[in-house]
Amino acid sequence: MLQELLSGNFDPLSLVVSLISSLVVVFLTLPIHEWAHGFIATKLGDPTPRYQGRLTLNPFAHIDYIGALCIILFGVGWAKPVQINPRNFNNPKVGMAITAFAGPAANIVVATVSLLFANAVATFGAGMGAVAVYIYMFFVSVAQINVFLAVFNFIPVPPFDGSRILFAVLPDKYYWRVMQHERILMFAVLIIIATDILDKPLAIASSAILGAINNFASLPFMFF
Repeated sequence: MLQELLSGNFDPLSLVVSLISSLVVVFLTLPIHEWAHGFIATKLGDPTPRYQGRLTLNPFAHIDYIGALCIILFGVGWAKPVQINPRNFNNPKVGMAITAFAGPAANIVVATVSLLFANAVATFGAGMGAVAVYIYMFFVSVAQINVFLAVFNFIPVPPFDGSRILFAVLPDKYYWRVMQHERILMFAVLIIIATDILDKPLAIASSAILGAINNFASLPFMFF
């Protein structure tokens, strides 16, 4: 949204749609992402998320206000991470990998549902005129942000979810050594992101996944 404002060349209604879709991500998608982490961790034997009140879709239990602002302005951000105690898992590394995968998987599910609605509007919304266009844009925008968040979280460096998945196959001595430097690695990745080095790879991956999901979501409407 910030890029549209700075360009000075934007459609006010499109900007409203972008803002609303970002707010939906902040108040619905991010809570679902974090709830998914907590739900799977609890099912695998770790009660920590339940004790800390994170097994809820109440957005105020999950919102990080700086991360929410970044979602609104830049289309990517974060919520308060759900705390997990891997010692409660039968297999700590595998449990952490499955728990980590649940968050981006939840984003993909939300993106799929959004694109199902988008295809429904594209198929049946002809009589709604311009309103249908903006409703379609809304659902596509929600899907785009969710897919990008999923791809972003699959970066295999702490503290992103992808690191927990990657580390499931690392020997213990390397796993714990890397985890000791999690904060340093996080700042290193943020610096790399700020230099736009990852922009193209993330955009390519996001576009490919979004296209695949849209192909799937369009199947129920092929005969209309």
